[in-house]
Formats: sequence, C-alpha cells, structure tokens
Amino acid sequence: MSMGIEETIAEIRDPDLLVELEAARGGFLFAQIVAHLHHRQKERDVARAAMGQEEARRAELSRDQRRRDAVRLVIENEPALPENLQHIHSVLALCGLPYRDPGALREFSRTYGRNSLNLIAGRLKNPTTGAFEVQGLPYGPKARLMLLHLCTEAVRQRSAVVQVADTLSGFMREMGFAVTGGERGTIRQFKEQLNRLAACTMQIGLWDGRDSATTLNVPPFRSLELWRARSGEGEEAEGGARTVRFDQEFYETLIRHALPVDMRAAKAFSGSARKLDLLFWLGYRLRALPRPLRLTWNNLHLQFGAENASIRSFRQAFKADLAHLQEVFPKLPASLDDNGLVLYPADEAALLVPPRKGMKRKNMAGGMEGTE
Repeated sequence: MSMGIEETIAEIRDPDLLVELEAARGGFLFAQIVAHLHHRQKERDVARAAMGQEEARRAELSRDQRRRDAVRLVIENEPALPENLQHIHSVLALCGLPYRDPGALREFSRTYGRNSLNLIAGRLKNPTTGAFEVQGLPYGPKARLMLLHLCTEAVRQRSAVVQVADTLSGFMREMGFAVTGGERGTIRQFKEQLNRLAACTMQIGLWDGRDSATTLNVPPFRSLELWRARSGEGEEAEGGARTVRFDQEFYETLIRHALPVDMRAAKAFSGSARKLDLLFWLGYRLRALPRPLRLTWNNLHLQFGAENASIRSFRQAFKADLAHLQEVFPKLPASLDDNGLVLYPADEAALLVPPRKGMKRKNMAGGMEGTE
C-alpha cells in the first residue's frame, strides 16, 4: 500500500534533507523531490542501523580483538602502498629464533621441513672497557622486529651500512612501543636484541631427504660499530650510536629477495614472536605455492613449537595464533584439521601482501623449502 505525500514527508528527519524539502515546496516537481529525499533518508537509516550493529559487535570484543579488527578494516580499505610495507630477507622469514630468553644456552636449533636453522651466540667488544663481552642468543618479538627494521632500512637506503640511532625510536613508535630510556626501558631492550643479533652466527642446513645435504653459513651482519654516548645526549642515545654493516653477499641477496611485510599487520602482532613468525612464513609460502601444501602437526611442532613441552599444548596455541591472523586476513587460504595445516594456492587478492604486477611468483629463497 503506497504512502500519502504527508506520511512520506513525516519520515524525512535529517536536518539537511528537511532544508532541501522546504526549498522545494511550491515547486512543480515537489512530489518527485519528496520521493527522492525519502529514499535518501531510508538509505541513511539502513546505514546507521548497520553501523549500530557493527558498534555493538565491536563492543563485545576484547581489547586485542578490537585492535586486530581495526587493522583488518584498514588493510581491506587501504591498499598496501610502499609506505605501508617493510621488508625481511626470505631466508629470515623461514628462520625462527627462540621465542623466550634461552638464558645461558649458547646454541639453538630449529627444523622446518627438511631444512634446519642453527644459531650460535657470540661476543661484542665493549666501547667503554675494550673487553669482549658475551652476548646471549636473540629471542622474542623484539629480535624479530629488529631484523624487520634493519632489513627494511637496508632496502630503503639501498646500502649495506645502516645507521640505527636515527631510526630506531621512530620504528619503535610505529610498532606501538613507548620509547623509554633507563635500565628497564624499551630502548635498552631493543638494543640488547640488536647486540645479540649482530654477535650471533647463523647456519642453514639443507637436506634432499635422501643422501645429499648442504650447510650454508649465513652471517647477516659483518660488523656492529658501537661508541660510547657523550654526556648530555639524553636517554634516546643511551648506549651510544650504532652502525650495522650487513654481510655484502647477504645484503645483495636481500635486495633481490626482500619479502614485503605489511607494517600494519606486523604492528598488530608486535607482542607475539610466534604470530610474527607465522606472518613472515605465510607471506613467503603463499607467494611461492604452485599447489596445495599439507604440513602435519609434527611438521608444525618442529618449526613453531620447539619450546612447547607437548604437541597437545602446541596444537591449542597454534590454533589460537592462526585464528588471530585470520581475524586480520579473513581470506587467508589456510585451514586446520586433525592432520595439520593445509595451504592453498591463492589469488593475489588473498595474499598477505599482493605481489607487484608482473612479478613472477617463485621460490625466493633459492630452493630452501623442501618437501614437508
């Protein structure tokens, strides 16, 4: 049953629409204008109802869920422009560091498929005392974020030598960390991981599953230059300025095989080492996947759960971590079942970071994957 014109006018409520309505009174096309304004009012009402439902949905989420949901909305509505991208070497996307402080442990190994990573802790020369000081193994989310930051700066500056002092604080803020000095401040925590990374030795072991194996020495950094902070330089200069020099061969392969990482997603997972590992690893695997790939729970446990006492507790934690990534990337072509994880070849729109147009999807680590 159609409405009369007065009933239609009664449903027009928004002030700007009422102004248009009054301006049209007495005109030849008044009835048509009323119908048009009524249609616009209905569209607005529907949009407001949807917004109200969305606000109600978000109100039920936890703080971390709201943060991931906000990142999802941004990524879905804003493309991954160059300024939103950071980079990490494809090798490092596969190399999981320890999740927690290994303490006095001087060596750490992790297996992924037929490949393995071995880390050996090293020493650095103290700029104040001149003595070599033992450094621990790098660990946790901050070590991963330091690798991401340093690789990004090397790619951005197109230089194997990266000045850290001028960029570290800004990067920390971008990742959502307060920049604080002092003994327990975040600056010291990040610089400690930088020292550990620069001092350690990395080895990658490759095996064909039969009778052939190769060991690659992959020293990301050739040197770390330290000098003592001068009086009055302030807390952000605490510990002295730093210059990191990448190994030249590593730097050259980084420039050729830099894996893009959406900075907004990295920020969403900046507090979790395993979620960052998943973000990097999935970004690599999905850009080089010609056919579906299944990984058993044992495969996943070896790569992502070395510090979990049991595969049962690992499965619960891994399911939660993957679910959190899927909150940010709902189209993520991955599924879990009783047998493990399945990754599927994906359209570019479903990738964590779509490749540039014309870019061939290939194995960027030069044959490092192996059968899993």
